[in-house]
Amino acid sequence: MTKGCDHMTKGCDHHHCDDRKTLYPRVFIILISFIVLILFIILLIYLILRPTKPHFTLLSTTIYAFNVTTTPTNLLTSTFQVTLSSTNPNSRIGIYYDKLDVYAVYRRQQITLPTLLPASYQGHEDVSVWSPFLYGNAVPVAPYVAAALCGDEAAGTVLINVKVDGRVRWKVGDFVSGKYHLYVKCAAYIPFGNKNSNSGIVIGPGINKYQLVQNCHVDV
Repeated sequence: MTKGCDHMTKGCDHHHCDDRKTLYPRVFIILISFIVLILFIILLIYLILRPTKPHFTLLSTTIYAFNVTTTPTNLLTSTFQVTLSSTNPNSRIGIYYDKLDVYAVYRRQQITLPTLLPASYQGHEDVSVWSPFLYGNAVPVAPYVAAALCGDEAAGTVLINVKVDGRVRWKVGDFVSGKYHLYVKCAAYIPFGNKNSNSGIVIGPGINKYQLVQNCHVDV
């Protein structure tokens, strides 16, 4: 009688082992299927709503300082205040601006330190406006940059590119996407000297404000 019970116990233990061997793969398959389903739903929402990248506009540029020295080295000192606006064209998608750096570039060389804009959320079809200061104190520039700047000032117009580099996330309902790289390039044509009739709005000694309303190129 004892041997029979022992045999039944061993049989039950073997049966439980078989159940475990089949249970684990089933749980794994269910888990993978659930993850795939969630990813499919996210992809479907993205394809249906199709986020449109924000529209950026350079509204104005105020020049506080813009001077180049060529002796003994080529140094550029500049101070700007730029006003940028961003429009969210999406009617069902919000935008998180997690990190936006704004800086100025002349002849492909960065001439100011990046200014970090505060993180913000932009609702459906909302408009955001920023007016950061951009500073570059005695920035070393290549000899050809200094020569080109002197030539542009003599010609009456200097092209400065205001750039925005950062990260954005899309918000659809309660779902928030991962981070996407945002790159914005705004061309600012700044008049200089007597050859250009547009001298801007004088707001102080040596300080001129230029109304631009220039659309920017945006990549996401």
